[in-house]
Amino acid sequence: MKEEFENYKVDVGHDVILYLEGITVSFDGFKALNALTLYVRPGELRCIIGPNGAGKTTMMDVITGKTRPDSGTAFFGQNYDLTGLSETEIAQIGIGRKFQKPTVFQEHTVFENLELAMKTYKGVWHSLFTRLTEEQRTRIDEVLHIIGLETRPYDIAGLLSHGQKQWLEIGMLLMQDPLLLLVDEPVAGMTPQEMERTADLLTSLAGKHSVVVVEHDMEFIRSIAKQVTVLHEGSVLAEGSMDEVQNNSEVMEVYLGH
Repeated sequence: MKEEFENYKVDVGHDVILYLEGITVSFDGFKALNALTLYVRPGELRCIIGPNGAGKTTMMDVITGKTRPDSGTAFFGQNYDLTGLSETEIAQIGIGRKFQKPTVFQEHTVFENLELAMKTYKGVWHSLFTRLTEEQRTRIDEVLHIIGLETRPYDIAGLLSHGQKQWLEIGMLLMQDPLLLLVDEPVAGMTPQEMERTADLLTSLAGKHSVVVVEHDMEFIRSIAKQVTVLHEGSVLAEGSMDEVQNNSEVMEVYLGH
């Protein structure tokens, strides 16, 4: 698996792709993160759960450079200090983030959305009027198949269903070939069929990519989870399999309502 990460020169020699150690973030005296420590392995699918205010969004903001921690360290592999990089630089070294609300180019086709998301992107008009190489076309076709939209390449993105827009946005991230994908509440507002397809999509990405999923829907988490981290008051409360965290007395008290 380590070979997948060598092109980015991300040092995963200790079999860890993301290190968060002692991360603390305060807003007006409130600790959104409180000495948070978390490690994610290369190719892992990690699910993050926790009540509102647990620090899930702030954690992703720190990883992507949107928020600087007051203290602690955040590394991508052993050689990229995320606290010293801009949001753009963090995206360039291989971290992609999908927000809860899909942000696609509504007036463009599915194919054009994927084209615009390529690493070679220089601007909307440049991308739309520069001839694609055969390799680029092949990559778009591969991503269309991965996200299940191979029969819809010329559909206008704004006319897709909510679930299809979510898949398209994941596809746009895949066009940038990230090593780590952060996915925020991917199934909110989806039909049961779309949720099932999204579960298949995210599990298919694990291995080549590390995937961190933040989600409130516990049935969905159960359908994809191998390793679950429970956040509470800005710290890790528990970690383990879904059965382990659901049977944890502290988790039941603060999160599951038992």
